[in-house]
Amino acid sequence: MGYIPQEVLGNLKKYQYKGVDHSIVSRYILNPFWNWFVTLWPLWVAPNTITLTGLSLVLFNFATLIYYDPGYLTDNEGAPGPPQWVYFTWAASLFMYQTLDSIDGKQARRTGMAGPLGEMFDHGCDALNTTLEVILASRALNLGRSWWTVASQAATLANFYLTTWEEYHTGTLYLGVFSGPVEGILMIVAIYLISGIYGPTVWDTGFLSFTRLDRIPAIANAVPEMGLNDAFMVFGGFGLAFNIITSYMNVYRSRKASGGARYYPLLYLLPFPITVAIQVFWLSYPTFSESSILYSPLFVPFLCAWGLQFAHAVGRMILAHVTKQEFPWWDSMWIWSIVGAVDANLPRLIGRAPLIQSTPQNTRWFIYLSLAVSILSYARFVVLVISDITNYLGIACLTVRKKDERGVWRSGMLEKKILY
Repeated sequence: MGYIPQEVLGNLKKYQYKGVDHSIVSRYILNPFWNWFVTLWPLWVAPNTITLTGLSLVLFNFATLIYYDPGYLTDNEGAPGPPQWVYFTWAASLFMYQTLDSIDGKQARRTGMAGPLGEMFDHGCDALNTTLEVILASRALNLGRSWWTVASQAATLANFYLTTWEEYHTGTLYLGVFSGPVEGILMIVAIYLISGIYGPTVWDTGFLSFTRLDRIPAIANAVPEMGLNDAFMVFGGFGLAFNIITSYMNVYRSRKASGGARYYPLLYLLPFPITVAIQVFWLSYPTFSESSILYSPLFVPFLCAWGLQFAHAVGRMILAHVTKQEFPWWDSMWIWSIVGAVDANLPRLIGRAPLIQSTPQNTRWFIYLSLAVSILSYARFVVLVISDITNYLGIACLTVRKKDERGVWRSGMLEKKILY
């Protein structure tokens, strides 16, 4: 069973990408650089290959975390983190990821390969990068296994969900004056650089003392002291609130212009807080206990499974947008998470021991099984969607080729005049 019904395949040929970028940094600094950088790529390189190259750099960063900081994935979380020079490689790789993620669309237009597959491929890679960067940035901020890291995961995924929800209802991808793909990534790059210079413990420095605001009695008495990393999380919360408001205003104006319901789209946000509540419920028992998943080596695999389930859900939202299908309210991976969350909380719910996660060893097996199921589920989604789109449109995924009316593969860039 595929993800694109036969009756909506025709909508793939009607799809046209629409984007609005209000970022000053992007418009006046990064975009001129991107316009130059894309010219260095040969026209025989497919845009999706560029996108995949960018994701591979992030995967490399994650691999270095596992290799140089095994304590983060074992019981020895208090062990020294990765060597400080590793953070510089994270900064360089993330900046290159942003660059490659920004020029893949330009390469698509250069080669005549722009279309719905590129939209799906690009956003799919972005969805995977979101969780990986949460894990890496939380390590660089010295947050470790904590509820702050959980909050960071929820907030970052929320921003991605908002953007996808907004595009589904408006037909346009909006990047505001401060957006995750531009300013957000640059901030994380800065975090990596600072951790590379001073070490991640620098983020434990008190915010008020660092900014010298503690010398002002009114502020010192009204604002509690918190670490720079905690202050950054609070700042992220305000950023999320701002994005919620701006995203809804864009949807409101779009629905008003089209004569559609202006408040009904808010219901389409409900799936996200429900899924977050399920994951938090799973993590919450036993609360504040060292035996819980939150404070164990299972925390990173848990976040990865959560991120893959999220990628599957937003992938279906993006697919619904490009094929003009109904909004996907339900995702099958919820069942797995609900089972895990209810089972872990059986002592709280009915006063009996968990049926599945009854011992630390069983919990370990179940979390890693959850990760494996999440990987397989998302991989199945990717393979089936790519297969359906490439077969129907007669295009290749990772090469610049198209089928002509006789079914003969030809270079995509030869079929139309390149306008760039």
